Amino acid sequence: MKKVVYFAGSLILGTLIACNGKKNANQEQTSEEASNEVAVSYSTSLKAAETDTLNLPVDADGYITIFDGETFNGWRGYGKDHVPSKWTIEDGCIKFNGTGGGEAQEADGGDLIFAHKFKNFELELEWKISKGGNSGILYLAQEVTSTDKDGKEIIEPIYISAPEYQILDNANHPDAKLGKDNNRQSASLYDMIPAVPQNAKPFGEWNTAKIMVYKGTVVHGQNGENVLEYHLWTPQWTEMLQNSKFSEEKWPLAFSLLNNCGGENHEGFIGLQDHGDDVWYRNIRVKVLD
Repeated sequence: MKKVVYFAGSLILGTLIACNGKKNANQEQTSEEASNEVAVSYSTSLKAAETDTLNLPVDADGYITIFDGETFNGWRGYGKDHVPSKWTIEDGCIKFNGTGGGEAQEADGGDLIFAHKFKNFELELEWKISKGGNSGILYLAQEVTSTDKDGKEIIEPIYISAPEYQILDNANHPDAKLGKDNNRQSASLYDMIPAVPQNAKPFGEWNTAKIMVYKGTVVHGQNGENVLEYHLWTPQWTEMLQNSKFSEEKWPLAFSLLNNCGGENHEGFIGLQDHGDDVWYRNIRVKVLD
C-alpha cells in the first residue's frame, strides 16, 4: 500500500472545552425502519453543560493529554451527563468492565466520549483487549437525536455518524473473519478498509494507535506503521459507504450522516466503544492541527 506520513501542524494554544460505534452484523436498518425516523438533529439537551474552564497539560511535542490517568476530567457517557459506572480507572488506564454480553448490554454502560469536538488533529493512545474482545475508537462523532414512529425522542448510536478505528482480538473474535478482505480486523476502518499490514499484538498485550484527520485526509496507524489512508467527503468516500453495511439502501440515516461526517463544521467527538468486552486505554493525547 502507499505509505503516508502524518501531517505536522502547529498547536492551537488555549483552553479546551470540557465538556461510546457499535457494530452488529445482524443489526442492519431497513428503509422502512428508517422512514420512521424524522426530525434528525444534533443534540444539545442530552449532555451536561459544557464549560471552558478545563485546563489541560501540553507536552513538549505539542500534544494535549486528555486523560490524566487518575480522573475522568473532561469525559462523559455518549448522550449522558455522567460517566457510566461500567467505565472505571484502573492502574492509570480507562477500562470498560464487560461481561461478554455483547454491545451496549451492560447496566449503566454505553460509549464514552471526551466532550470537546476536534476538527483537524492527531490522536495517539495505547490499548489492549481481552481474549475474544471487541471495541473501537470513534472520531468526528455527533450526538444525534431523532423521533421514532410514536413521536418519542431517541438518541441514535454513536457509530451512525462516526468512522470507527476497529479494536479487536483478531485471533479469537468472529468479526475478524466477517466483512470483506479483513476490513473488520484491528485498526481497520470498520467494514470499509482493511489495515495493511495487520500488525496487531495478541490479546492482553499493549498496542499503539494513531489517527490523523486533516482537511478530509484520514490516516490510521498501528504499532508504529501507517496501515491505511482515505479521504472524506469525496466520491470515493461515498462509494465506500455504498459498499458497506452503512449503504443508502441498507441504512439510509447512517449513510446520510456518515457521508457528511463531522456535520456542517466537519468536527466531532472522540469516543471509546462499549461492545460488552473488557478493554483498556491509556496515554491518550491529541495534537490540534491548523
